[in-house]
Amino acid sequence: MTAGALAACAQSSVANRSDLNATTPQTSLEDNRTRLAARPKKHSPLAAKRQFASYGIASFYSEEQKTANGENFNPKALTAAHPTLPFGTRVRVTNLATGRSVTVRVNDRGPFVSGRVVDVSHSAAETLGIVEKGITKVKLDVVH
Repeated sequence: MTAGALAACAQSSVANRSDLNATTPQTSLEDNRTRLAARPKKHSPLAAKRQFASYGIASFYSEEQKTANGENFNPKALTAAHPTLPFGTRVRVTNLATGRSVTVRVNDRGPFVSGRVVDVSHSAAETLGIVEKGITKVKLDVVH
């Protein structure tokens, strides 16, 4: 009886192996590519940007110069310098002490002072209420 059971298991295993060998390696790769392409993307770059948030010290600058993306710095524009976010990224900067916030466009690199997460233009600093103090604790949220 034990021999009969083992023989039945062996036959079913062989049948399953032959089913697996029916597809060629090339077919398997094509099937995998099709399945991968058909699956919805779980993490798009835009979704990652929306989830980005950081905290730190913000400062401002008003010295007219060329920005890292080649624009002339305009202290009246709502722009910012960030060390890593792509140029053109829109970031909401919120003053944690007052709750005031402003949305700025990243067009420069910086700040280059340890502990600071963003340098905003003079106009953005006025909106945040940090011109007199010069720096403040902020939260950054990428919005676009």
